[in-house]
Amino acid sequence: MFANLNGWHALIVVVVILLLFGAPKIPALARSLGQSMRILKTEIRDEGEKPASPQATAAQPAVKDADAAA
Repeated sequence: MFANLNGWHALIVVVVILLLFGAPKIPALARSLGQSMRILKTEIRDEGEKPASPQATAAQPAVKDADAAA
């Protein structure tokens, strides 16, 4: 689908984006996208460090001692 695109097509797309959003908003959009990507990367990295099942690490119920009950 995109095999026929060349440099002129990319230039036209950039011009249309500039016309739609305006030059001052482009850096803010890029900054926001970069920040979102950083957050996503840290969340993915943090998710990999957590245990697989939270129930496995939950505190086990205390077992009453038979001598203490008597």
